[in-house]
Amino acid sequence: MSDFFQKVTSQVDPFKKLLSYIPGFSGYVERQNRRDADKVLRETVARRFEEQWGRVSNLQVELVSNGMIKYVDDLEKAALQLRTFIDKISTAARGYSGLFDAVKINEKELEAIYQFDLAFFELGDQVKSGVDNLEASLSDETALPASIRNLTSLARLAVETFDRRSEVVTGG
Repeated sequence: MSDFFQKVTSQVDPFKKLLSYIPGFSGYVERQNRRDADKVLRETVARRFEEQWGRVSNLQVELVSNGMIKYVDDLEKAALQLRTFIDKISTAARGYSGLFDAVKINEKELEAIYQFDLAFFELGDQVKSGVDNLEASLSDETALPASIRNLTSLARLAVETFDRRSEVVTGG
């Protein structure tokens, strides 16, 4: 997350830089930069999960083509969980508190948010591995159901992790 924050901070326009010299305003600029970084981070995570969702959709087509229709509904559960996560993380309001927001994020909460953000990247890697495993299991009907269940669990975990992160951001 700090890479995103540094990227956004380094691109501060001259007006914001000038206003950062006004007492009390620099904290506002920093919070705005954190919001911008949060948006960039969430867009990156969404793109990574979108790639895996696309792969799952292709695997569903492959299942149908190979006459393995009985697995399509189970795989659809994983696909729906992935889509739910992608939609939630893509459309969420920018994180962290603004100057006049009712909910203020302190350093402890910010650290928790960063932990969730890190978890999204780790979950993305796990989902990718799960899709790889699923793809490899297409020719082995004994391993295929377990691969689908694993992917569904990972996708559900992504949604649950986002919901817990949202609770920290909103103070819930």
